[in-house]
Amino acid sequence: MSTSSIGHGTETATNTIDSETLRLWLADGDELAVLDIRPTDVVGYASPLFATNLPADRVEAEIDRFVPRKLVRTVLVDDGDATASAVADALTAAGRTEVYVLSGGIPEWTRDGTENLPTFDIPGQKFSLGIRDERETPSVTAAELETLKSESADVVVIDTRTVAEFTAGHVPGAVGVPGAELLLRFADVVPSPDTHIVVSCAGLPRAIIGAQTLIDAGVPNRVSYLHEGTKAWKQENLELETGATALYGPVDEAARERAAQWVRAISADDEFARVDLATAHEWAADPDRTTYLLDVRTPEEFAQRHLPGSINSEGGQLLGVSHRTIAVRGARVVLIDDPTAARASVVAHWLQRRGFEIALLLHDFETRA
Repeated sequence: MSTSSIGHGTETATNTIDSETLRLWLADGDELAVLDIRPTDVVGYASPLFATNLPADRVEAEIDRFVPRKLVRTVLVDDGDATASAVADALTAAGRTEVYVLSGGIPEWTRDGTENLPTFDIPGQKFSLGIRDERETPSVTAAELETLKSESADVVVIDTRTVAEFTAGHVPGAVGVPGAELLLRFADVVPSPDTHIVVSCAGLPRAIIGAQTLIDAGVPNRVSYLHEGTKAWKQENLELETGATALYGPVDEAARERAAQWVRAISADDEFARVDLATAHEWAADPDRTTYLLDVRTPEEFAQRHLPGSINSEGGQLLGVSHRTIAVRGARVVLIDDPTAARASVVAHWLQRRGFEIALLLHDFETRA
């Protein structure tokens, strides 16, 4: 491999870029992948770059899933320990000619702090707070919710996290309904229009987006989000409930019909291309543009039946942490759902505001192969 350096980095055996160059690349609008290759337990919830975390020992085996096109500029970021250089060499030998290493890794990137650093993806907290401030999304505190519950008020708490997170700990009596499932499952979970709905998560992002989703869809209920979610509940010295105590169930036809009405409401001002499977596969094979085929249904539905070439990306997670799935900035995103489009419409409604180019592929999984 030829020796080269880009930006102000020194020459090394691999292509390197400095922090200034990465800043420019993050802003230039061309396709770009940034992989934080440090161990997941080191990265934690999110990289300072809000980039895709793919640990070094998994990069070679899994990069095709995250960065499907070999010609996409791909920046590897390590802990400043030269791990990225060896990984870059292996990827280059495998035919990826646009692989670069961020000189100095995360320590160099964060040398002057993280306050004004650009990010690969919009942090979920920042995005949801912007929505809250723009829409004035109503909230309740943990103390207020506890009072409502103690007074036997007609209130239902909906936890919009994954089933695994819900099972680990939730507000007592809450029902687990992952965020993208809200419109599809709502009529079955909340049969009365008089019930006060409180949407919860671990903190803020998924609760705010979930509450505003219901409001934008025009459900008849009063809707609020639980400020700081289960974190606030524990801070009030209140006990969390564990286990899969109350989860969404199968969708009946009446609930599906109601969901279709709410989909029309939340999508009234949205315009997304509708594509068929042949077009989606043609896009995915395009040598000049990256396309992700993301099935936003539940993991159980995906495991039972899915379209060839698609990847399961549970909709609620895709909303909150899109960088964990979409590693190529500037890629096209095809969201796959059943004909009701309840999940895909919710995901598209919010992802478009994060700058993604989105199309919908709706498929009748019950009657078609």
